[in-house]
Amino acid sequence: MNLVIGYQVHVLIRKIIDNELGKLNVKFKIHNYSQIEILEELPCTELETLTLRLAEYGIQIKESQRDQFIQKVKNTVTEIICNEDYYSLKLSNVISEKLNLSYGYISNAFSEQTLSTLENYIILQKIERAKTLLLCNEYTLSEIAFMLNYSSVGHLSSQFKKITGITSTQFIKIIKRRNCMTEERS
Repeated sequence: MNLVIGYQVHVLIRKIIDNELGKLNVKFKIHNYSQIEILEELPCTELETLTLRLAEYGIQIKESQRDQFIQKVKNTVTEIICNEDYYSLKLSNVISEKLNLSYGYISNAFSEQTLSTLENYIILQKIERAKTLLLCNEYTLSEIAFMLNYSSVGHLSSQFKKITGITSTQFIKIIKRRNCMTEERS
């Protein structure tokens, strides 16, 4: 039997952070999705231990202000794409409002630091979200297009194919075939 799971990355990250800082008996507060306020002195050895433990989960502590800002932008994009409260709002306006900066400034800083456009990053995140929603098998492609604020199903479909190289229908068939093969091996 195969189980298809849905998950929210920010919930997983929070549990990991709670768990790892709890192991070190560190008092902390989590702000937004990516900022942790350590409420007491943290010795360098414990910070190194925390850094290594978080790295096991693919979580990095961003040290430079530029890296922190770009991570904040990425987290904001993910939050918006995964949150139904923003389905009908223009993404650039929400990003600008949440970060309290002009979208032009955010976009330019993102491009300078990552050597990719913010628009491209947003599209990649939307397609990843679309894949997750398709795998849940609870939504039609029309519903997913609405949820991700696409102007039409055709627009989502063309971006999906451009990014993945296959159509959404082919994607679902490949995943189902892979799942069947995995079940046969078990």
